[in-house]
Amino acid sequence: MQTDNKIGENVNRPWGYYRVIAQGKNYSVKVIHVNTGQSLSVQSHNYRSEHWAVACGTAKVILKDNELILKTGQSIDIPVKAIHSLQNPFEEDLEIIELQYGEILSEDDIIRYSDIYGRV
Repeated sequence: MQTDNKIGENVNRPWGYYRVIAQGKNYSVKVIHVNTGQSLSVQSHNYRSEHWAVACGTAKVILKDNELILKTGQSIDIPVKAIHSLQNPFEEDLEIIELQYGEILSEDDIIRYSDIYGRV
């Protein structure tokens, strides 16, 4: 199963939006735009790993029990089943390139633990 969305289509979320820019067998590439002061839910995935590369802005990444600050050009790997979150508490909008890899690449593979938008 591949991603749920069409290539090039912006999908709005309370924290900003994402857009699928490429997909193939067992992979999907997204641009994730996080507005200033916003954050994605604390979550994990049972079927996919992710690689995040910061394209512009600064990212606050929570990975397991670690908090990291990534600047433009830096990247991080998010293993399958790892609890993680992407946050932008900074004054500039954040964009990352996300490479998802796995046999199931569906938005249904999001297990939320906490969410400032009440989506748990």
